[in-house]
Amino acid sequence: MQRPGWITYPAFIALSMGVGLLIGVITIPGPWYQALAKPPFTPPNWLFAPAWTILYALIGIVGARVFGAKDSRGLFRIWLIQMLLNFAWSPVFFGWQLAGAALVVIILLLITIAAFMVRARRRDPVSVALFAPYFIWVAYASYLNAGIYLLN
Repeated sequence: MQRPGWITYPAFIALSMGVGLLIGVITIPGPWYQALAKPPFTPPNWLFAPAWTILYALIGIVGARVFGAKDSRGLFRIWLIQMLLNFAWSPVFFGWQLAGAALVVIILLLITIAAFMVRARRRDPVSVALFAPYFIWVAYASYLNAGIYLLN
């Protein structure tokens, strides 16, 4: 695997975190979300910002790793698709208040993350390890989304 240039890491981390922050600010959970019935094990609201900050940093590092890597154009495409799905979920769920459509988006996101991990397992096991917490969090968020959809 070819190493990316020194500017690639901060650029990808800043891009991931910056767009994630922007979407988070635009789609702040409001009274609609507060009024929803939530499934057991729903975390407190304050936990989401630090969790996503860490995850977006990891996602950015993985993006930088596969961006310029030799023979990883397919991996980078999968990385881009998961970013688009990731960034689409909040507007669908919080902005449009469509828990069912958001559930479809998050399941597609989970599948895409898994596909990335399977495809990268031999070529870039470090990226797979960095994506593991992201996969676990999105699986947990899928449970929360499904619970909200079913309870409301």
